[in-house]
Amino acid sequence: MVELLMSSGEILTKLTIWLTITSYAAGASAFALSRQRSKWDSVARLAWTVACIGLLAHVAFAYQFYYRWSQTAAYRDTARQTADVVGLDWGGGLYINYALLTAWVMDVSWWWWRGHDAYRRRPWPLVVAWHGFLILIVFNATVVFETGLARWLGLGVSLGLGFVWWFTAGKTRRARGAVSIR
Repeated sequence: MVELLMSSGEILTKLTIWLTITSYAAGASAFALSRQRSKWDSVARLAWTVACIGLLAHVAFAYQFYYRWSQTAAYRDTARQTADVVGLDWGGGLYINYALLTAWVMDVSWWWWRGHDAYRRRPWPLVVAWHGFLILIVFNATVVFETGLARWLGLGVSLGLGFVWWFTAGKTRRARGAVSIR
């Protein structure tokens, strides 16, 4: 029974992170590729919200099934994984994940509270920094720390998102001379 529970816990933990990555990719792409305020903003916001909820669920499942709600266990395991992959015995990546989660909840909340127009008027450097950080996190979590199919899927998602934002940013800035996505 415990083996089945751990297996179910592993499945839930992995499914929720892939739900997060897929929803982030869909939401970010819909937002970036829709130049005008349209129904795509609502689709993007919904996908963005699902991604955030997926990340919250992923963290909860990881703590429940892997760490038994122990911050110390999570920190030690993060340090072990980091040492295995990059040779640095450091668990600080856990705090980067907490910062990501906090910022994402704030971002989603702000989008729902302030609406599409205000969300699109954010300063361009903030948009670039935020999505650059998210793409970096996706790349790091999937390409650096995963193997096999997950690594290749993560690489595809990371490159695809990078291309969408690079392509969209260049066209938006040239066409409008603007410093924000409108």
